[in-house]
Amino acid sequence: MTIRRPLRVLLVDDGAADRELAREVFDTHDEQVIVDTCATGARALEFLHKPDTTLPDVILLDLNMPGMSGFDVLAALKADTRLGVIPVVILSSSSHAGDVEQAYSLHASSFMTKQIDFGHFVQQIDAFVSFWLEARTAHWPG
Repeated sequence: MTIRRPLRVLLVDDGAADRELAREVFDTHDEQVIVDTCATGARALEFLHKPDTTLPDVILLDLNMPGMSGFDVLAALKADTRLGVIPVVILSSSSHAGDVEQAYSLHASSFMTKQIDFGHFVQQIDAFVSFWLEARTAHWPG
């Protein structure tokens, strides 16, 4: 049996309550998941460009943030040769068709609409973790 390193997730969301709720759900996955959080898009890009940062396996990105929107962050990530290969999953309260279309046009890996009910949100994050734990391929580090 191969022991794999934990899934590394970067959660970018300006909502403190949303970050805290997500962290609570991720924490239920014990050593399977390591989560870093950033409250702004600019902070996320700064964090990812630090030489000592271990890059995430996947980024969970909110769209509606002050300053740099999630679309701005997504475009910046995909324009960067080092960061552009990191899968980006949009996690937004918006389910507007135009937002979904724009996210995919900027090469988002998937789009999830945030569940308002906490029980459903837990299920959503659990499904996200399960998928990404399995989605890593043999050539991914670790």
